[in-house]
Amino acid sequence: MSILPDTSTVVDSRLSEGVDDGTFAGASIYVPEAVVAELEGQANNGQRSGWDGLEELQRLATYFDNGEIEQLEYVGRRPESGERHAAHSGEIDALIRDLAGEYDATLLTSDGVQAEVARAKGLAVEYRTPREREVGELGIEGFFEEGTMSVHLKTGVEPMAKHGSVGEMRFERIGEEVLSEDDLREWIEGIERAARESSEGFFELSEPGMDIVQLGEYRIAVARPPFADGFEITAVRPIARTTMADYDYAEELQDRLLERQRGVLISGAPGVGKSTFAQAVAEFLVEGEYSVKTMEKPRDLQVGPEVTQYTELGGSMANTADSLLMVRPDYTIYDEVRKTEDFGVFSDMRLAGVGMVGVVHATRAIDALQRLIGRVELGLIPQVVDTVVYIEAGQIDTVYDVTTQVKVPEGLMEEDLARPVITIRDFATDDPAYEIYTFNNQVVTVPMDGEGDESGVSRIARQEVEREIRSIARGHVDVEIQGSNRAVVYVEDSEISGVIGKGGGRISDVEERLGIEIDVRTHEENPAGGASGSGSAGSGGGGPGGGGGTSGVGEAVTPEITSRHVVIGLNGHAGETVEVQADGEYLFTATVSRGDEIQVSRGSAIAEELEGAIDRGRRITVVPS
Repeated sequence: MSILPDTSTVVDSRLSEGVDDGTFAGASIYVPEAVVAELEGQANNGQRSGWDGLEELQRLATYFDNGEIEQLEYVGRRPESGERHAAHSGEIDALIRDLAGEYDATLLTSDGVQAEVARAKGLAVEYRTPREREVGELGIEGFFEEGTMSVHLKTGVEPMAKHGSVGEMRFERIGEEVLSEDDLREWIEGIERAARESSEGFFELSEPGMDIVQLGEYRIAVARPPFADGFEITAVRPIARTTMADYDYAEELQDRLLERQRGVLISGAPGVGKSTFAQAVAEFLVEGEYSVKTMEKPRDLQVGPEVTQYTELGGSMANTADSLLMVRPDYTIYDEVRKTEDFGVFSDMRLAGVGMVGVVHATRAIDALQRLIGRVELGLIPQVVDTVVYIEAGQIDTVYDVTTQVKVPEGLMEEDLARPVITIRDFATDDPAYEIYTFNNQVVTVPMDGEGDESGVSRIARQEVEREIRSIARGHVDVEIQGSNRAVVYVEDSEISGVIGKGGGRISDVEERLGIEIDVRTHEENPAGGASGSGSAGSGGGGPGGGGGTSGVGEAVTPEITSRHVVIGLNGHAGETVEVQADGEYLFTATVSRGDEIQVSRGSAIAEELEGAIDRGRRITVVPS
């Protein structure tokens, strides 16, 4: 008897099984070099199947040495690079079939397609059912207890874990023994083997230095040098499963979601339960007989089988969106809307009529909506997002209703100042909370409760007047807002005539543009002695098209974006008032802290403008004010 196996039966140890039970005793076995090449490739990629196949070949060598099989010969040629890359189209299978015919051997396979093609070509075929490979308990599962959300393992560090309930997590040590590299390697091998062999496992990401695996209820990130400074495993599992009925505003939100397809942003800080609420929304919509899909990277929402979970297609969520528009779901849950591309995809799908529910990191409810500014045309925002849900400590804290109308913004008096205004109302009370509109080419967000010492309207008006005057005067400028339609501007004595202009023409142009009366005075006439000036941290704020003071070369900087701030590091400028510019265009004015840095809170209008400039590759500079 002559047997020629393909890769599937070598991996499943079908040859040694046949020798042991006498089926292949005394047989001549011809192993294709193409099979050896596939096994080597799998082993080099860390796949357990490759190692299992190589161990089977070693067993066959032992059988031959012991005389249990008559012949063991490696035949054929190794496939070329192009053939290996085309393995999915059957190139390597064709090489193996040709060898079976050449050596008049029975083709042993567990591949149904290979078996049918071989029979069609008149070859002798023995088909064996693929072996079910059981996946045992992962080595890291022993670190999980009731209430454990995530386990964090790293070489040279004691094992750590996060325990508690949603919104009340504690990060603590769960073992006293420092973990070794051998420990991590063993667990990593088990994780990756299980991901490849289990029907519940798959690789979300596999790059040099980083793998992200979804395995049952676990999402596991595996990091290696040189990407990380040591071997590290971070395993996360959901600890809470909720329904819409578990939340405040449940009945009202349910009615709102079922009334028509909507654009919803679920916002909150990391770990407060945003994705848990998104899962509850998804399952509620399915019960409401809506077709629901998800867009996730990685796919870790714990939803039922009725909801198909999609990830990036060809490395892009835009491709995923194109595919979903062909499927036409009623609602899509977009988990982790973070980058400009994500907001673009979200808005495109919403404007195409698909109900969208996006999960967004934000430290305030209004910050979620502000992240759309500059990424979506202002007038389209209420069509893209009409509902904002803010989650805190696992519960709904705030719900906003987002609409638009043409009106005079609150606090402004002139009728010719009417413009499209986005109104954000508290869903529970119907009271207006914020207004968003353009003011002299700048998008402004004004709180209706006048939070802080200075009302939102006054603050915006002061910034706009300051920006206009700074485009004329190069010296120090102070602005004082007096009432709803009057301001006093203090400038250097030498700047007075230039700011007023011939016959008052220049200042009249500014007054007409801003719809506000402006009185120009010298700093000596300022009763506050200049204390109300523009040099306070974070003041100012020209947007696109905004003017600015100095547009000199300045000091080029590379801002660092953290989870909460955009940080601009400087050396030797502590206490100085400076302008931040993008390609010479004014962005904002700030005072450098004692630590020689400027911190801008993410989610604010200034931070969004700065991040947008960074995303577009603009040169960020700092110029003394």
